[in-house]
Amino acid sequence: MDPFDEGAGGLLKQPKSVWATAGASVVAFMGIGLVDPILPSIAQGLNATASQVSLLFTSYFLITAVAMLVTGFVSSRIGGRRTLLLGLAFVVVFAGLAGTSGSVGELVGFRAGWGLGNALFVSTALAVIVGAAAGGSAAAILLYESALGLGMACGPLLGALLGDASWRYPFFGTAFLMAIGFLCITVFLKEQPKPARKTSLLDPIKALGHGGLASAAVSAFFYNYTFFTVLAFTPFVLNMSPYKSGAVFFAWGVLLAVFSVIVAPRLQKRFGSLKVLGGSLVLLAADVLVLGYGSHTTAVVCTILSGAFIGVNNTVYTELALGVSDAPRPVASAGYNFVRWFAAAAAPYFAPKIEEWTDIHIPFVVAAVTAVAGAVVVVVRRKALTHEAKELEPRHATEDGVTVFAN
Repeated sequence: MDPFDEGAGGLLKQPKSVWATAGASVVAFMGIGLVDPILPSIAQGLNATASQVSLLFTSYFLITAVAMLVTGFVSSRIGGRRTLLLGLAFVVVFAGLAGTSGSVGELVGFRAGWGLGNALFVSTALAVIVGAAAGGSAAAILLYESALGLGMACGPLLGALLGDASWRYPFFGTAFLMAIGFLCITVFLKEQPKPARKTSLLDPIKALGHGGLASAAVSAFFYNYTFFTVLAFTPFVLNMSPYKSGAVFFAWGVLLAVFSVIVAPRLQKRFGSLKVLGGSLVLLAADVLVLGYGSHTTAVVCTILSGAFIGVNNTVYTELALGVSDAPRPVASAGYNFVRWFAAAAAPYFAPKIEEWTDIHIPFVVAAVTAVAGAVVVVVRRKALTHEAKELEPRHATEDGVTVFAN
């Protein structure tokens, strides 16, 4: 079925509940890159160092990683709709509080609460969209991925537009938009049936006992370190105004969206998932290495270009994670994301520290090495991943945000 078909179940013929959840998903994914263009402004406004401000990402993703063990446990007991609303409520409260912060410590703490809310929401959104969609899952999953890409692209843009006046405004803006999402889901989304089997806290950990899933998670761990070095550390290297930095990361997000939704499935179909993933990781490594040693203009170009490789990687990794084992998809996704989000928490902390210990180039050398390490895991563990790779048909089955993100 063509997901763009205007007939019943086409992309544009979904129920209001699906559109309400997808719209809230856009804002949820915007929250990931929202602070990118205003990181230098936050540092200046709160008299903080780059390594202190980078903890905004570390606290956010550390809580997100741990929450992966909790989200399935919660949603299988209270239902998808209530889990979404609980997550949105957390984001509204903590994003609003973040805007009132008087110190970088307060801001980091509020950002952690925001991460918990985002984990509850994003990890449940895809399942809710697919369950509420008309005419099968293809169009619904494409809609979810489009929401992810749009959110990743627009987050830095919104951060720049609001942050040019004050670094506090993007946080208030997010709280306002998520409050609208809360109201829309309350009105338009009906409660869906609860799963027949309740998920335990240890199910995601047990799922990682499968060699293929563990291999995908470890490779993605290394890749995510590279990804979030670009996302969290590069704004300090570019040292641009919020508007210019927002424009750079908007272009980055557009490439991420296009390559995730359109290009990656075509490359997979032609070359196979493992070859595409290995090649994309090596190209990403080369890109960040040039970014670290090139001129300012070169750094801008390489930052934008990295969005293409990141978009491909996000899609392929998530499809591998969701298809390589016989664990239920929500459980496999939770285990996979539990491992990989720890790297998203580590990179924003260690990149500025490595710069303090050495120089501004070395964090990108480390990021290039971790991208290559991810590719090496794919090559060495290809037998464990081969079963899934042979049978994989591009399903656009990304679940990133939590992925983001799994995409």
